[in-house]
Amino acid sequence: MFIQVFGAKVRDVDFWEQRVDVWRRDIKSVTKGFLGFTSGVTRDLDMVTIVRFRSAELARADSAAPAQSAWFEASAKAFDGPVTFHDCNDVDVLMDGGSDRAGFVQVLQARAKDQRAMRAQLGEFEPALRAARPDLFGTTVAWHGDGGFTMASYFTSEVEARANEATSGDSELNGRFRSLLDGEPAYFDLSKPEFE
Repeated sequence: MFIQVFGAKVRDVDFWEQRVDVWRRDIKSVTKGFLGFTSGVTRDLDMVTIVRFRSAELARADSAAPAQSAWFEASAKAFDGPVTFHDCNDVDVLMDGGSDRAGFVQVLQARAKDQRAMRAQLGEFEPALRAARPDLFGTTVAWHGDGGFTMASYFTSEVEARANEATSGDSELNGRFRSLLDGEPAYFDLSKPEFE
């Protein structure tokens, strides 16, 4: 699986939502290798979209397609400032990965001290996560190629996620995860996630 992550500050949320609807109506049917997306806008108007493809080659072909390019050019009017892109060839999935049943998605962007070591340890977290976080469907980690990564965690609801977060914040598991990070992570809370 190949993942492309893009994000931007949103100037006009309504217009962005209209453009997503246009993509669903006019563009989705002609994409090749598209598996799905998770998207949302935070309360601070940060848009994050995580798009899954079968391969990097199909993703590049899709980005280069005239219809897709025209759609994105028109959609960029919704944004305030530049759009950031991360093409992610390496992807890790914990538990059930993403879920369209999620009522809340928390996206974390950070950098690993040692990407290889962190990837090796992520799988070790799974049994403890299953026990400690019944509200968590699963997590997808998309590696940017330079030690940075985007991690999307899919929860049953924001209320349940916050409640369990409060009780597990100082846990050994959380401490082990934080010890793998180089610097402070950035969080993007998608309270009304969109799925396709």
